[in-house]
Amino acid sequence: MIPALLGSFLGMMATGVPVAIAMAGSALVYILLTGDLPPFVVIHRMVSGIDSFPLLAVPFFIMAGNLMNHAGITNRIYNFALSLVGWLKGGLGHVNIIGSVIFAGMSGTAIADAAGLGTIEIKAMRDHGYDLGFSVGVTAASATLGPIIPPSLPFVIYGMMANVSVGQLFLAGIVPGLVMAVLMMLTVAYYAHKYHWGGDIAFEWPRLGKAMVELGVVIGFPMVMWGMLVAGMPFNAAFGLCLLALLASDYTWKFDAVMPIMTPVLLIGGMTTGVFTPTEGAIAACVWALFLGLAWYRTLTWRMLVKVSMDTIETTATVMFIVAAASIFGWLLTATRVTDMVALWVLSFTHSPWVFLLLANLLMLFVGCFLEPTAAILILVPVLMPVVQQLGIDPVHFGLVMVLNLMIGLLHPPMGMVLYVLARVANLSIEKTTMAILPWLVPLLVSLVLITYVPSISLWLPHLFYK
Repeated sequence: MIPALLGSFLGMMATGVPVAIAMAGSALVYILLTGDLPPFVVIHRMVSGIDSFPLLAVPFFIMAGNLMNHAGITNRIYNFALSLVGWLKGGLGHVNIIGSVIFAGMSGTAIADAAGLGTIEIKAMRDHGYDLGFSVGVTAASATLGPIIPPSLPFVIYGMMANVSVGQLFLAGIVPGLVMAVLMMLTVAYYAHKYHWGGDIAFEWPRLGKAMVELGVVIGFPMVMWGMLVAGMPFNAAFGLCLLALLASDYTWKFDAVMPIMTPVLLIGGMTTGVFTPTEGAIAACVWALFLGLAWYRTLTWRMLVKVSMDTIETTATVMFIVAAASIFGWLLTATRVTDMVALWVLSFTHSPWVFLLLANLLMLFVGCFLEPTAAILILVPVLMPVVQQLGIDPVHFGLVMVLNLMIGLLHPPMGMVLYVLARVANLSIEKTTMAILPWLVPLLVSLVLITYVPSISLWLPHLFYK
């Protein structure tokens, strides 16, 4: 009866049925054909699949990203990045990447980055005479940083499915995200040299100095706070004192980007010191975003807050339905021993972790082109995790590899959501948008190879803080 389960799932997908309905429907077909279980088991397993404390982080991270987008914070991030690197050759290309690095520490999704910052960045690059294809390509590539640099919704889903610490996954994404950003900026530098591009703003020491001081404030905040923690001060007291000092400083009132960039500092600091869980951190991110939008910048109105709430409810309902459907599908894959058979099949021709990682990368790149990342994680983790455990691969490292593969899949048809968002933003056809993105697969695939075969890139920070 295993072919009935897998065949009905693939058949529904081939006819255009949404992936969540295909998973739940194939599970129901299997149960009806076998007759061993009552059909009500489908509903029961779907409900129990979303009855999870870590999953509470999903709506709050979604809401935090929406609040940041609607509160006008994206414009402040763009202006800060422009002051910092806009004077370099190919300036707005570098601004695009630096802006995505910063926004990734707030949104946790690639689509929010593409839709929020992407709209501003593509318009600005078009106004400065950049080729539209280059503008779309660099925006698409930099959007993949959203789920790699913490916080990250895919990491929350993977952590729940693989029984891995979400805090470790968040820390594991920091260095790989920076490596990806450096490789993308080198690509921009190559294009700038090839086409003789200059900077997009004049080099001025006062402007650069202001940006560097702003960056220094952001870097200095966690360093001072860490010193207080080492001295034995509780996290709440250390963060509160540093925040009060920041609010009392003239620099904070002069600089627009300091307070938004504090979001990842709050999240990572709180989780690594054990003050709150990732779920509670998601709530803290929402409270921080509300504080910035309603009280600090006063750009968020109550009408906008209602719209943000409705958008969050809609997105959360979609994600949770996929999780619920995948829970019954994954349970049947395990109960029918499909996962065990896959593990035995893989181990029958290789016991090398490096060969397995190569095969897993090819599989996940292929699957990422056809499935939304959340659905792909929920399907692939139960299948691949037994092999990962038997080969001794660190599940935190494998989580980074899986998420990066699926983010690259977002740039390709037929299911590439970032592709469709940017095609709409740039008013380009899907074919032209796809061609514009193709050259940017080079830095992304080089990043994938480095992250896959140099595990210390991902594991250095988790091992440092989680001994």
